[in-house]
Amino acid sequence: MNKPAVDFNLYLITDRKNTRGREISFVVEEALRGGVKMVQLREKDLSSRDLYATACEMRKLTSRYGARLCINDRIDIALAVDADGVHLGNSSIPVSRARNILGEKRLIGVSCHDTASAIDAQEKGADFITFGPVFYTSSKAAFGKPVGVGKLGDITRLLRIPVFALGGVTRENVPRVIEAGAYGIALISAVMAADDPREETKSLLSSLPARED
Repeated sequence: MNKPAVDFNLYLITDRKNTRGREISFVVEEALRGGVKMVQLREKDLSSRDLYATACEMRKLTSRYGARLCINDRIDIALAVDADGVHLGNSSIPVSRARNILGEKRLIGVSCHDTASAIDAQEKGADFITFGPVFYTSSKAAFGKPVGVGKLGDITRLLRIPVFALGGVTRENVPRVIEAGAYGIALISAVMAADDPREETKSLLSSLPARED
């Protein structure tokens, strides 16, 4: 079976605590109305039962708008709701093992913060990576100082798979990460906490090159 294409350039990562009191389903649907084509459900503190229920809701929403859904870390939840893939981190199951379980028809994304992890993710079978934090953001402060646009450029030149810039990405700095070679952008608060998630999504997409394959 052919591998699915990474045919999106805006990778929306959820955070229900960063919606300014709005329901996560409302914010995600507004982003979908704005044109987002990939949503990563990332709610690490939910119980398995609650995460499954939320994933079911996200699967219905994304399917309604012809968008993809990835589940953070939880391969079991991804399979249970027929998600399009998973996103793995440093403490997740190895990429190669995840690929054995998921097969070739689902996407695997990996969070990377340095050159070694990025190269390893590609070699082990990841379809794409997020790399950062490129700019300062409080949600990624635990990973240390921002890697910067220069390091992002180094990674995009090293890898054959798509690299999504993550961390502090806004409309204002999107041109810088695209110029550095990023395939697209991954973000949380820029959309989840926006006054108008739909319009913010439209604006972000308008600043990105079209992706059709």
